[in-house]
Amino acid sequence: MSTADRLPRLLALVPYLMSHPGAQVPEVAKIFGLSEKQLIDDLQLVWMCGLPGHTPGDLIDVSWDGGEIVIDNADTIARPLRLGVDEASALLVALRMLAEMPEFGERDALARVIAKFEQASVEGAAAVSSQVAVEVDATPDALPTVNEALRRGRRLSLRYYVPGRDEVTPREVDPMRLVVVDGRSYLSGWCYRAEAVRLFRLDRMITVEVLDVAADPPAGAVPDEVTSGVFRPSPTDELVELELTPAGRWVAEYYPCEQVEELGEGRLRVALRARDQGWLVRLALRLGDTGRVLSPDSLAASVREAATSALNRYESVS
Repeated sequence: MSTADRLPRLLALVPYLMSHPGAQVPEVAKIFGLSEKQLIDDLQLVWMCGLPGHTPGDLIDVSWDGGEIVIDNADTIARPLRLGVDEASALLVALRMLAEMPEFGERDALARVIAKFEQASVEGAAAVSSQVAVEVDATPDALPTVNEALRRGRRLSLRYYVPGRDEVTPREVDPMRLVVVDGRSYLSGWCYRAEAVRLFRLDRMITVEVLDVAADPPAGAVPDEVTSGVFRPSPTDELVELELTPAGRWVAEYYPCEQVEELGEGRLRVALRARDQGWLVRLALRLGDTGRVLSPDSLAASVREAATSALNRYESVS
């Protein structure tokens, strides 16, 4: 069993045991899909975990004498992990794609799971500023329609939401291939509006229609390469400098940066490019107190204005 498999299970196991005092080894092993030996191996590892200091008072206390599992001193991780916005969105896309597969049999159960996730997403989105997340009324027929166009070699007509400009644009696209990146489905195709190959996220398609026109991308058109992700800045895009706390270092790992400088105590100064300042404002708001805009001054001013506006709206309804 790899560490990547074991760590998420341990992070789920401890909250379960904390909320089920007196749980028995056989029943817990069955719930987590383990043998009793595998479960006891996990409990032995939990017994060596805890807070910095590693004294007996810092470590989790767990025992399983007589088959009854007793756990204590684990309050810091007593709550189950929650999905982030991006993780929940990626899971929803994957579930919807699974529902479209004709060979999948448990459609009723899957529909209930999707409905629960959608409800949770709506409730979670209600607590998020519109500057951070935008709800898009995307068509549920995007995936089968795109697949049909690819199969028949036909052009697509789209109404597509562009979050960077907060607008819906009409597009005619010759589809080239369908790809999945970080759990999201994208259509790679020749866009006649941009006169270039573009990637279109399926969950941002407001409407999509197969046209009775053969797809005919230019001979030199090549589908987007997505092995390194879908975010690919241009040298002409605006250069932005950010200072990141240890909790904001994920930006340097997630986005391509031109410069990364260690500042000590886990802080970073990074320089990256983006063609859309609206996207940068949303990134800065998402970072909150884990990041600070160093330059340009115009971006820092836009972030202050957006944060002030969001705070004023919050105070007006509270």
